[in-house]
Amino acid sequence: MRLFLLGACAMACTAIGLFFLRFWKRTFDRLFLIFAVAFWVLGLNRLGLAAVDAASDSRMYLYGVRLAAFVLILIAIADKNRRP
Repeated sequence: MRLFLLGACAMACTAIGLFFLRFWKRTFDRLFLIFAVAFWVLGLNRLGLAAVDAASDSRMYLYGVRLAAFVLILIAIADKNRRP
């Protein structure tokens, strides 16, 4: 069940990334492009969590990938609010 839910979350993150990519193609706004990349990174993170054993200590490094995705989202928001 755990693997199924992680796969579903990875699929949802990929779909959300494609959703933002579609808006980027219409507007060429960097906010949408960075959001798309951040959600794809979150999807890869979920796939990594599915590939690693639940009791493994190496799962700790995958949370750094999740942190990077959230930092990307914060950078996108700050960039959007900074520009005139």
